[in-house]
Amino acid sequence: MKYSKKQILDFYRTMLRIRLFEERIVYMYARGEVPGLAHLSIGQEACAVGTCSNLREDDYISSTHRGHGHVIAKGADVKPMMAELFGKIDGYCKGKGGSMHIADMNIGILGANGIVGAGQPIAVGAALSAKLRGTDRVSVCFFGDDATNIGSFHESLNLASLMKLPAIFLCENNLYGLSTPQAKHQPITDISIRATSYDMPGVTIDGNDVFAVHEAVYKAVRRARAGGGPTLIEAKTYRWRGHHEGDPNAGERYRTKKEMEEWKKKCPILRLNKKIISERIATKQALGKMEEEITQEIDAAVEYAYASEFPPLEEMYQDVFV
Repeated sequence: MKYSKKQILDFYRTMLRIRLFEERIVYMYARGEVPGLAHLSIGQEACAVGTCSNLREDDYISSTHRGHGHVIAKGADVKPMMAELFGKIDGYCKGKGGSMHIADMNIGILGANGIVGAGQPIAVGAALSAKLRGTDRVSVCFFGDDATNIGSFHESLNLASLMKLPAIFLCENNLYGLSTPQAKHQPITDISIRATSYDMPGVTIDGNDVFAVHEAVYKAVRRARAGGGPTLIEAKTYRWRGHHEGDPNAGERYRTKKEMEEWKKKCPILRLNKKIISERIATKQALGKMEEEITQEIDAAVEYAYASEFPPLEEMYQDVFV
């Protein structure tokens, strides 16, 4: 595919926004500002951006416990995101969801989800809704490698294929299910092979190459909008941080420092930065200014979160099904 300078710079800006947002969470979490758990996607930014750049505002996504990148790429505002992480009333879920449950139905974000694989049937339900209503909306489900071992994965792919639903299943294979390497929980190397069981296309791509992700999802979205049914895409990538903030030494107890350093050399943002500079799409100075602008956005989001109040006690049972 041929990309305009604007598209390439938009990819870079969004990936950088995700990276800087999460790097600030590293700092704030260490200071005790972020309650609960925080699972970061630093190193995986190309998956979120390459996917969501194919979607319209009215398309759907379901996300995971590691969902900050997905929702930012889909258009979420970093101010209520930050407030939600701080547990404040002005957060997306009024401070009651935290890091793992950010949602904005107005722009198709059906929610990050703390339950492994739980977003799969939600995304399929959204795809079924789109088909029954006669729209051309599509639904994208993000999940990790370990989520492909559970029942909801197989049930979701089976139903989506049987009914030719406009769903895209995007597996971010970062090689570890919490602390268990893929080789110890699956007898296969490429998760995409599981698509054959459900008579749908399956493809494995470089998840650290935003263009590879974009092109694979572009084809899947076109197929889905045209009534061709679902696609399974496996994006091989890597998380730089531990399973969650507080995981000792960023997960070095179950993976080697050498492996971690090798993957950092494959940084999706650095890769795109080099392309932009070498092809004279923008100067180092322009990219530096972009980073300053995004840093100011994140600063403003932190101030917004500080200024927001904690939810009052009477909010406890509001917006909750009991």
